[in-house]
Parts: sequence; structure tokens; C-alpha cells
Amino acid sequence: MRRSTPFLSLITLTISLSLTAAPARVHTTKTHKLEEVAEGVYFATGTGAMFLMSNAMVVVTDEDVVVVDSHITPAASRALIESIRTITEKPITTLINTHFHYDHAHGAQSFRDVQIIGHEYTREKLIAAPLEEHSFLNLQAAFERGLVDLKRRLDETTDETERGSLEAQIAFNQAHIKATEEVQPVAPDVTMSDRLTLFRGGREIQVHFFGRAHTAGDVAIYLPKERIVFTGDMLLGGISWLGDGYVSEWSATLENLKSLDFERILPGHGPIFYDRARIDYVQAYYEDLNKEVVRLRKAGLTAEETAAQADLTRHSDTLGVKDRGASLDAVKRIYQLLDQNND
Repeated sequence: MRRSTPFLSLITLTISLSLTAAPARVHTTKTHKLEEVAEGVYFATGTGAMFLMSNAMVVVTDEDVVVVDSHITPAASRALIESIRTITEKPITTLINTHFHYDHAHGAQSFRDVQIIGHEYTREKLIAAPLEEHSFLNLQAAFERGLVDLKRRLDETTDETERGSLEAQIAFNQAHIKATEEVQPVAPDVTMSDRLTLFRGGREIQVHFFGRAHTAGDVAIYLPKERIVFTGDMLLGGISWLGDGYVSEWSATLENLKSLDFERILPGHGPIFYDRARIDYVQAYYEDLNKEVVRLRKAGLTAEETAAQADLTRHSDTLGVKDRGASLDAVKRIYQLLDQNND
């Protein structure tokens, strides 16, 4: 995939964080690892059997099950539901969307007869034209290009080991493309603007909107008793994809998130982390990125030139930014918002 592919950095993020907490009980299925981070609260991550499995959270109450995020396709969400059935037979009654992006929301149709909760903006995006969103189209195009390249390499190779590897990759890509054809996006039928609290079977589950960040409708799901927060892509252990983001506002949004009393952060991609200082690192990066892009734009550089020349290497020690340059998607987004503000 090209550097501008939306979730390339999220895939590599999973190997970049070190964890120090005591081992948790883990249930593993063919497609998922369900890590019990508190009694009846599970952090669901993919095993690699399906491509681009975003993270999810599963909360088992005394009466039912609440799921946060539904993965990238109906096939992926069906696999999640099957995995949940290995830990409980209680009915899944509620799905919460952290935001509208395809890798978190396009599996919602597999959840039958459940209440779907999300921010007002998330509903707006999912009832509009979600299959025409540039993030979704870019990934689909990347898969198609990748498939063409893999088939070309298969035709050219004479090495049997390489042939086997390429054939497996081709089957993997084809399975994802086919799974995507099934998608019929489903919007939340319950929306909130700032805060919503669910009291279910002895659990308190808070849904917070702290401001614009990864999208205009990111929500964090907070369990106050367990001191756990699921942040979707508003906060990862490193830099999120910024192509739909509000970089100039993101740091303030994360500052509002800090008002919650949590000790464990469950991100939308990558492993759990506990070090709140990582929030500071990400805030500083977004602030500096916005300043650097604004500076270079005022100097007359194009978005492509700015993406190549932006110097964020001061974040090398904290976020591993060792070379000059920034995501072109991020720079184009900042330029877009600056143009809108100047209209």
C-alpha cells in the first residue's frame, strides 16, 4: 500500500507500545483474542485471520451484552459475535459506534434487533453516502491495486515457496474485497450530542463527546467503576490517521478526555496502554504539526511540498518520528480546513 493509505500507521502501531500490567485472562478464537481487562469487560482484537480488524470492547452485564464498534465488514462482525458467544450466552442488546469510519462501523448490519448508539454526526455520515467516503474508497482502491500487483508477481515467479505465499495473499485480498461487497451501512438509531449514560445490569457505561478530533463525532466509552476508557481512533498509543481530522482542535479534545479518572486506555487500534503521558506526546505532535503546516502554507508551498518538508523530528524520542515529512492525507486535510476558514 502507498504511504497515504489511511490505516497503514495503525497496523504498524501494534508493535510499538510496551505494556507493564499484570497478565489478563484471555479467550482466543480463530478470529479474535478477547482479553478480560476487568470482570466481564473484554478488549477484542483480531488474530490476523481477517484483514484490518479494528479493536472492539465487549461489556457483559448481569442481564445483557453491550458491544463497542462492529468492525470493517459484516463477515468480521459475525466473527466477533461468534467469539462473544464463547464467553457468554447473554443477549447482545446494544452496539455503540465510536465514529463513522468503515473499519469500525461497517459491520453493524450483523447485529440484529439491537439498539445502536452514536454521536449525531456519526448518524449523519452513515445515513448520507458512507460508501463514497474517501477513506473507504482509498482502501478499496489499494486492495484492487494490491491484487493486480500480487497476480503479476505470481505470473512472474518460478519459486514454489514464493508462489505459495503469493497465492495466500491473493486469496486474503479477494476474501476482503468479496466481504466488502456485502456491506450495507447501518446508522445509529439513538444519538447523543455531549453525554449519554447507560445503566445496564449493574453497570454504568458513559458515552462522552469531548470535541472534534479524528472526526467531528468521536465518542469515548467510559466505565467509571472499572476506570477503563475505550477511545476509538480519537486516541491511539501513537499518531492517528488525520485525513478526516480536526488537527487544530484535537489537542484540546484530548485535554477534555483527561478529565476522566481512568487507568487503562483501550484504543481503536493497537494494544492497551496505561501511560497517560502518551496523551501528552500525541497532543504535542498535533499542535506542532498544525503549526508547521500553517507556516509552510504561508510560505507558498503546496500540500505535497509541505508533506515532504515538514519537520516533526522533535518527536523522535516520544513517537518515533525520525525523518522529515508528514502524512499527505493529514496535510491536505489541514489545507482544506484552512481554505474553508478563509472563505
